[in-house]
Amino acid sequence: MTTLDKVSVDLMVVLGTTMMPIHQVMRLSRGAIIELDATEQDEVKVLANNLPIATGSVVVNRNRIAVEVKQMLPKSPDHR
Repeated sequence: MTTLDKVSVDLMVVLGTTMMPIHQVMRLSRGAIIELDATEQDEVKVLANNLPIATGSVVVNRNRIAVEVKQMLPKSPDHR
């Protein structure tokens, strides 16, 4: 197991997405608000190295934000 300690995995949690023209992206600045196609109650996707591995929900506890994993997704046959 000590060799696994050296393996890095990029984890990403996706609450929602949006589409916008490039000219709007170029005008974004600090403090800009980007509307998503989701709410805080919606399910989130958990990605590991850009591959979906789980779904979950957002948990807010005081000033901390976390994700509670609700379901692990089956591995796709080409990524085993």
